[in-house]
Amino acid sequence: MMEQIPPQLQHQLAQFQQLQQQAEAIATQRLQMELQLKEVSRALEEVQKLGDDAEVYRSVGNLLIKSAKDDVESELKDRKETLELRINTLKRQEEKVTSRLKELQAKIQEAIRSRAGGSPGVGAG
Repeated sequence: MMEQIPPQLQHQLAQFQQLQQQAEAIATQRLQMELQLKEVSRALEEVQKLGDDAEVYRSVGNLLIKSAKDDVESELKDRKETLELRINTLKRQEEKVTSRLKELQAKIQEAIRSRAGGSPGVGAG
């Protein structure tokens, strides 16, 4: 029969699960931001194709408000830049969490191997 899981290993396993959830949440956020970026980029391309005298409407809640082309273009550029920065930040966070997950996985595997091999405490730390 398997003996009780040591508290340190239980803690590492709980930490591992939390990091997995965090990685999933970050990936989901990044994908949402990337979809928004595609929409903003397409809208910006379309606005840039328009002539200077074209009528442009911006969605504000349930309303469409007539706006100056330059204003809409400027807002879209700002939004695009903000989304790109957020996506890059999320990518960095994702890399850090993934790296931490790999480290923790190695520690957990080592702890399990050492328990199975009958030499407790080896590799813990």
